[in-house]
Amino acid sequence: MTTAIASSPEEMAVSFARVLRGVGLQVPLDSVLTFVNALDVVSLESRSDVFWAGRSTLVRRPEDHQLFDRAFAVFWEHRTSGESSEELPPQKVSLLIDDENEDDQGAGEYDPNPAIHLRFSASEALRKKDFAQYDDDELAEAQRLMQALRFAGPPRRSLRLTTAKRNGSRHDLRRTVRASISNGGEPMQLHWKQPSDRLRRIVVLLDISGSMEPYARALLRFMHAAVAGRQRVEAFAFSTRLTRLTKELRSRDPDKAIQRAAEQVPDWSGGTRLGESLRKFNDTWGVRGMARGAIVIVLSDGWDRGNPELLGEQMKRLQRVSHRLIWVNPLKVTPGYAPLAKGMAAALPYIDEFVEGHSLEAMERLTRVISAD
Repeated sequence: MTTAIASSPEEMAVSFARVLRGVGLQVPLDSVLTFVNALDVVSLESRSDVFWAGRSTLVRRPEDHQLFDRAFAVFWEHRTSGESSEELPPQKVSLLIDDENEDDQGAGEYDPNPAIHLRFSASEALRKKDFAQYDDDELAEAQRLMQALRFAGPPRRSLRLTTAKRNGSRHDLRRTVRASISNGGEPMQLHWKQPSDRLRRIVVLLDISGSMEPYARALLRFMHAAVAGRQRVEAFAFSTRLTRLTKELRSRDPDKAIQRAAEQVPDWSGGTRLGESLRKFNDTWGVRGMARGAIVIVLSDGWDRGNPELLGEQMKRLQRVSHRLIWVNPLKVTPGYAPLAKGMAAALPYIDEFVEGHSLEAMERLTRVISAD
């Protein structure tokens, strides 16, 4: 049985802050001081108390939780190893990104200066990285990972009837009569029909205005993965005008699909006319049938140069006919974020789900929101 090394709240807070900074987390001094105050009121021997004190004071972004959890597990194990802290050599902390195609090398080698290593696969690190920080290689890899996402909303009951094996909700008179003809007109067996289920249509509208430029490239690839991987997905892009991209994004070749979509859009990185774009969608496609009973997803930061009253009116129309209206905002993850932009504030009352959209991990969560009934 190991015994925890006695240390003061200050010593523990400073040591663990160094570990977190070593793996790349931003830990400002005010957070460390808050952590010290929290440690003053909990038991330093309780792993659970120290863990939650640190998680609530040192982590500001949800996507950093997993990295914090791993760092804490290593830190606590080292702390409770029974070794005296004065005898320990200076500690190095590194975040190792594994190449998933490489075998482990150097296993079993003695290291006279042991370091704390937190190992992440390359794809795991990429899942947490902000889209705005992607380089071209990471964007290509993210596109490959997006192809594996499952885009499926809850089924809806269709008016179309299908054959039932037995005891359906309605008699299939046509099949019953046809079968009886082969038996001399005697109905030997009753045939049945029942209502069928079909996948709900998904409609995705992507804001490609200047304020969304850091995220639009990655989100366009997300939209391609949705269209190419599913039958009932419609895709649109908008800035100052609305452009339908479903046909261009249906190609299984992602590079070709993205190029065709980019060529089709005349106002990439332009201004933002959210209200006008949604009115065009509602009048031309949405209210007439495309959005009826559909899951509608708007990918936008909510910055709008148009009339916020028009945006609110069009959001109300869209919510009235859709099954669910989901707004995906890449800025929502920002510490202290509040939907104060005029466009975002006007749209918020009509949104069923308001979610983050800054990383692969956030988009994975979005697919779970889509599939929820």
